[in-house]
Amino acid sequence: MASADTLLTRIRKAFSVFRYGEDLPTFTNLGFGNGVRPDRNSFLYNNERSTIASVFNRIGIDVASINMRHARVDPNTEAFLEVIDSGLNNCLSVEANIDQGARAFMQDVVMSMCDEGVVAIVPIDTSVNPSVTGSYDIMTMRVGYITQWYPQYVTINLYNDATGMRQDITLPKTMVAIVENPLYAVMNEPNGTLKRLVDKILLLDVIDTQSASGKLDLIIQLPYTIKTELRRKQAEARREAIIDQLENSRYGIAYTDGAEKITQLNRPAENNLMAQIEYLTAMLYGQLGMTKEVFDGTADEETMINYYNRTLEPIAGAITGEIKRKFVTKTGRTQGQSIVALRDPFRYIPAAMVAEFADKLTRNEIVTSNEFRSILGLMPSSDPKADELRNKNLNQQAEETGEGEEPTYSFEP
Repeated sequence: MASADTLLTRIRKAFSVFRYGEDLPTFTNLGFGNGVRPDRNSFLYNNERSTIASVFNRIGIDVASINMRHARVDPNTEAFLEVIDSGLNNCLSVEANIDQGARAFMQDVVMSMCDEGVVAIVPIDTSVNPSVTGSYDIMTMRVGYITQWYPQYVTINLYNDATGMRQDITLPKTMVAIVENPLYAVMNEPNGTLKRLVDKILLLDVIDTQSASGKLDLIIQLPYTIKTELRRKQAEARREAIIDQLENSRYGIAYTDGAEKITQLNRPAENNLMAQIEYLTAMLYGQLGMTKEVFDGTADEETMINYYNRTLEPIAGAITGEIKRKFVTKTGRTQGQSIVALRDPFRYIPAAMVAEFADKLTRNEIVTSNEFRSILGLMPSSDPKADELRNKNLNQQAEETGEGEEPTYSFEP
């Protein structure tokens, strides 16, 4: 009888997504609709039409792979102690808003910052009104473009998920995390290396488009001089006749008079644009701390560490520093609250060296066995010794054999 009740209960509570809304007559007002995703921040036209977008995308993915957390640290040493369970930490680790998870949100922040030079991280839903008190928790946040700057305020173009449309909203600077690209001089300055590279790439695209436009670029030398209006009309009529033959011919063939001479000019134009593009690309990679191997996945450990230290860490530090400055109060900072960027130190280590690092870290009592197992993605061991910070290579034999203990003596009267 119990199994029958369970079956009936499951049938009553069963849910099908295709029947969702059948019993909701007011479900027809869905709001503003759009054929594309309206909350996505699009690139500037010049950056979108060039290979620079791939550079932004690579940096955005790599920075988003760094775990940013609302944590408690030691007030003196800034050493990481624990993660704080808060709405802000949920935005940084799980879900930033209804449209973006934490990783997608952080990638959006980085790519928009590289494209615009500066972006705003705006808290959308908070526990209390931020204009009343600074002690509030953030439930959702979004990325917006700053369209106007004022002494104490900024106007931000932001997506409103309640209406489904983008709108401009003016907020105090104290309520908004304004993140500026630390590589602004290279990426976003009008005369910077990246802008010069974009201009060269667009110019090369224009030349390629002209070369592939299908024009013949012919000069027709007629057997008479064109000095009078009548001769010019005859020459124009002759040119139109040749055009008509080429357009209406099945194979694009035309005939000319034996005394006429035709010269074709559409020879490949020699220019040094490609050499300049290659030079500027190499210069850009050097200024960003990147190499070609970073993109094709063949970079070694030292190259990746240099890429992290010179490119990713400054960007991640700018984001965490601004979020900490605006969204963590002074009282919270004195209590040890902070925004930290936690990078996996074993990400760039070959698998063959993992065992060696595990031995060194556990032997020198830096991490426990279970802590290193969690790094490898393994379940923790149930052995209590796996949670102890001790050198198992030295202490194991002594504990099992009893060596090192003071002998005990008993005397009988």
